[in-house]
Amino acid sequence: MSSSPAPAGRPARKERARTRRTDYAGAVYGSLLAASVVATAGAAGDFPRLQLIVLLLVTGVVFWAAHVYAHVAGERIVGRPISRREVRRVARREWPIVEAAVLPAVAAALSPVLGLGLSGTAWLVLAVAIAQQVAWATLGAINAGASRRMAVGEGVVNLLLGLVIVAAKAALGH
Repeated sequence: MSSSPAPAGRPARKERARTRRTDYAGAVYGSLLAASVVATAGAAGDFPRLQLIVLLLVTGVVFWAAHVYAHVAGERIVGRPISRREVRRVARREWPIVEAAVLPAVAAALSPVLGLGLSGTAWLVLAVAIAQQVAWATLGAINAGASRRMAVGEGVVNLLLGLVIVAAKAALGH
């Protein structure tokens, strides 16, 4: 890498890394949440696809709302009212928790096209949730300017977290 300045009008690499979105925590968390929903829903019995889709989306929205509330309540100065602007800012920042439920829900909706039964649907949705979790974690590391080795490490750690959910699902016999 050269240490020469960036071309005029274009920020240097480190500056671009600081200005890009690098916090993918909500997307990673939401993906892990979606995987957990699938694993635990299977433990409660067979869920028809529509119920699984609704469960994924509703859980994402409820956890998003809980995160927004926790952040706003936890960050405010005692005695100072919470502004709508702050609530909107936090709500936007935490929205990836909900977005992370969408792709697994779409996978559940499309599973009949692949000829999958309920068990196959659950495994597909679980795989999609874990794959996106690994992808978001790796992408977040890359966009934060992490080395290739660190980015791979982020992906591996998230894969291992996902595999814990897979092991739990397998142990539950679903």
